[in-house]
Amino acid sequence: MTDAQEQIYRAADHWDDQGTREWDFDVGGMPQARDLRCDLLQVQSQVRRDERIGRAEAQSARVGECPAEAASGRDDVRCCGPEGYGNKKLLTPDVKRRAVVQAIRDHDVSERRACSLAGLDRSTFQYEKKTGGDEALRERLRALAGERRRFGYRRLGILLAREDHHTNHKKLYRIYREEKLAVRRRKGRKRALGTRRPMTMPSGPNERWSLDFVSDSLTGGRRFRILCVVDDFTREALAVVADFSISGHRLARELDAIIARRGKPKTIVSDNGTEMTSHAIFKWAQDQHIEWHYIAPGKPTQNAFVESFNGRLRDECLNEELFSSLTEARAALTAWALDYNQQRPHTSLGGLAPAVFARNHQQQSAKRSRPASPELRKGSTQRALTTNHKPERKANRLYL
Repeated sequence: MTDAQEQIYRAADHWDDQGTREWDFDVGGMPQARDLRCDLLQVQSQVRRDERIGRAEAQSARVGECPAEAASGRDDVRCCGPEGYGNKKLLTPDVKRRAVVQAIRDHDVSERRACSLAGLDRSTFQYEKKTGGDEALRERLRALAGERRRFGYRRLGILLAREDHHTNHKKLYRIYREEKLAVRRRKGRKRALGTRRPMTMPSGPNERWSLDFVSDSLTGGRRFRILCVVDDFTREALAVVADFSISGHRLARELDAIIARRGKPKTIVSDNGTEMTSHAIFKWAQDQHIEWHYIAPGKPTQNAFVESFNGRLRDECLNEELFSSLTEARAALTAWALDYNQQRPHTSLGGLAPAVFARNHQQQSAKRSRPASPELRKGSTQRALTTNHKPERKANRLYL
């Protein structure tokens, strides 16, 4: 073996020679092989642990349970008392009073002991509340808050004092909060708020109108919108207007056209769409002196009349025909609305068409308001003044 080969083999056999891994620690505390004689063997004894140590831990690890996680003590370590830590603290006297009553009833403890546990004085527990009899004050406060929607409790208190409803400002604020009359902060741009009074069923034509929008598309895929206006009493379709875009100004013009041929309504009901809450509609409703009622967000059932009309329109017209142009859609909608008002029977109107029902109601109203002739009024007066009516028996029938 040459000297070069010996150097190569030596570098492969030893770890700390130059050109190798150069690990700078003593492996296992044993001397290197190069420092020993060739006739000595490196013997490393095997360290064996007692088999009994760790056997129980190994068996429990196989089961999947760690002995260190075993519960030490009671099962309800996290609970403190019958209610535990998860419940809220007893902060207010009313909550403490209810806790004392529950402790006396369920756990059979004395009143003194229950009050001590709840941190409540016995005098406070035994105190009986006195009703102030403020029903009239609450009713008047709700009425004023409905009229003055942007007034807080201080200004409302001034108005109440003018009406001889004198009360403490702290009591007034408590009632104000209990009735949930706090003024909401307006966010974003100014929108029309409308009336918040509860709606009642209409008793005649032009008493309440409802309006909403329906969307559809042409055969080419372009979307268009349909404005639907319905009289809630007669169920007549007052307007079915189709266009690609209907703004607040366009909506005001369409309502003016309906008023020109039919008359002005008392109330108009709609949802909170951008067209109905625009500045144009806000100004139009003020100029026309018409109450505009907005339904609650996410409650389409509050505008049920026009929603029902929208369902009939989509089922009987929009889903039955295809429109290639806006002109064709307008013609089809006009024909369907005319048939809806004149011919289509309405189940809620006793099977009559809306226009027929409106004419019958107008005729009945005219008969009720028409004054009677002088002869009829005289005869009815004579019959009313005559008190002695003798019954006459003819053909086994009694006539009065």
